[in-house]
Amino acid sequence: MDEVCKINKMIKLSKRLSAAANLVRQGRTLADIGCDHGYVPVSLVLNGKINSAVASDINEGPLNSCINLVKEYELEDKIKCVLSNGLEKINLDKVDDILIAGMGGQLIAEILSSCSFEELKTKHVILNPMTHPEDARRYLFENGFEIKNDIIVKDGKHYYSVFDAVYTGKLKDFSNSDLFIGKIEIREENKGYFIHLLNYLKNKQKSGENFEEVISLIEEKINDNC
Repeated sequence: MDEVCKINKMIKLSKRLSAAANLVRQGRTLADIGCDHGYVPVSLVLNGKINSAVASDINEGPLNSCINLVKEYELEDKIKCVLSNGLEKINLDKVDDILIAGMGGQLIAEILSSCSFEELKTKHVILNPMTHPEDARRYLFENGFEIKNDIIVKDGKHYYSVFDAVYTGKLKDFSNSDLFIGKIEIREENKGYFIHLLNYLKNKQKSGENFEEVISLIEEKINDNC
């Protein structure tokens, strides 16, 4: 499935990217880290949800695609494209919301860990880990962030985790259930995600790790929703 299609000078995002874009706050300045082709910031500026954005990628190829898209829609005065390793070259003083999408949860955690925490804790972060969302959640829990929205999106044959968080400074104990399920509600439309997660955790248990608590909780919730 194509991530995007153009309709009358507007951009229609894929379900995954749309879910992430929906969590960006109205009227804020966005930093899109790992922007790929730049579909999210261009779409959000075009529909008036944000006034400006910084789009960054570590690779020149995707960033050039983003630059070309920005030029195509004549948004050079609203979207700045930056070649950057994560948040390294992003001026956090000038952005409000940070979107990190399309990469693994461990890499997302590393990107967040690498920047100035004093600046980061004033931001609203939106994360879309393609794998291991538990690693991204762990970073948030260990650093005083509270997850607000925690959803699963089915896009084509795949399920994607999308969540956002704000800093509260409150550190609290968390369990494997918090890491792997978070605040996600098990519904009929995302049950396939939890069936896959259940099989994944059962296989991991064979190596000696204990996921019995979260496995039991998932099984209970799946049965309740059958």
